[in-house]
This record gives sequence, structure tokens and C-alpha cells, in this order.
Amino acid sequence: MSEVIEYSEKVMDHFTNPRNVGEIENASGVGTVGNAKCGDIMRIYLDIDDNEVIKDVKFKTFGCGAAVATSSIATEMIMGKTVQDALKLTNKAVQEALGGLPAVKIHCSLLAEEAVHAALWDYAQKKGIVIEGLKPPVNDIEERE
Repeated sequence: MSEVIEYSEKVMDHFTNPRNVGEIENASGVGTVGNAKCGDIMRIYLDIDDNEVIKDVKFKTFGCGAAVATSSIATEMIMGKTVQDALKLTNKAVQEALGGLPAVKIHCSLLAEEAVHAALWDYAQKKGIVIEGLKPPVNDIEERE
């Protein structure tokens, strides 16, 4: 018998009504990360202006409800922020914004953090710039856990 997982109202809201779903054509940066253990895959698209402000952000996620919810809230958290501020997004901040996540779903918030950072990395590579404090992305979040 599997255990019932309890989700906050905010997680359920972002799962049933996800914000910023889709793709951005010719995105400034695209980051894709996954988790081989659970099969979740998250892709974040960024549209960044000349002042390094995120004008638009979209996501596509293949995964559980928590993965969709963390993607959705992460896009809301970085929209309108500078590249440097978006870099400060952490999995803990994502969890807090959602009113918490069950222990078995914490990896979903890590996916969101890593996907945003991977998109920022892609942006920096395309622009030929260095973003202070940004690490090369991982393909599988197991590498960071």
C-alpha cells in the first residue's frame, strides 16, 4: 500500500493552473534538467533584454504534479528579475513559495532551481559572457543531491 502524499493548497493551485507554460522561440537561454530516478524532465525558456532583465519565461515539464507546480512558481519568481537576481533562486525559496513540499518531492524544487540556472548558463554561453557565481549545469539533478 502506497502512502498518501499531502500537498499544500498553493502546490495544488500551481499544478491545476500552471502559469507560463509553453516555449519561447529564439529564447535567450534554454535549460533542460532531469531526474533519472523519477523520470521528471524540466525545460525553462528565458527571454532576456539588453539590460539583462527577464522579460518572459516559459516552461515545459514532463513529470508529477510537484514538478509542474515547482516549474510554475519558479517562472513567477524570476519574471521581471535581473539575471543576477534570478541566479539567487534556490530550491528552498521555491519550496517556501509553495508552502512546503513533502520530503519525497523535495527533488522537484531542486529541478526548478537547476533548470533556471541551466537556462542562465545557456544565455551566458550564447552571449559570450560570464555570470558571476553561475556553475555549469547538470543533466541529472542526482549530480547535485
